[in-house]
Amino acid sequence: MAYCEISKASGRGNRYQKQVAMDKLTPDRRSANMRQIRDKDTAPEMMVRKLCREIGLLGYRIHRKDLPGKPDLAWIGRKQVIFVHGCFWHGHDCIEGSRKPKSNQDYWLPKIERNKQRDAENIAALCAAGWDVLVVWECEISDKARLTKKLQPLLST
Repeated sequence: MAYCEISKASGRGNRYQKQVAMDKLTPDRRSANMRQIRDKDTAPEMMVRKLCREIGLLGYRIHRKDLPGKPDLAWIGRKQVIFVHGCFWHGHDCIEGSRKPKSNQDYWLPKIERNKQRDAENIAALCAAGWDVLVVWECEISDKARLTKKLQPLLST
């Protein structure tokens, strides 16, 4: 059942018009769903960590607060970091990342743009400090062979 709200239609006296919101969940249910979305230890991040261990990329640290952007994986001695980004939340140009939210666009679209801007600033700061930065997108994780190939250059240094 769709969440509905009754609002007074402008210029129609005391008549009311039923408006159906785009979201099929109640605000309380949507809020509960959004609270469940985590910024650390996500499924894509855990899959990248597992693959790193499988191919011999050991000794990483996670979520270093002393580095710009708190990279998901960091090899301090090698000055290498990996960010694991969700395509929707970080505005990737894939199908999922280019999808626009159906409701509350005035909030979500600027937020995603701010995420993209902050990501670029963090990567620039790390590069300026001499770090090698690799971004792994959520859509790249399903192809294990391709992801392994992307991570291989980290082994050679």
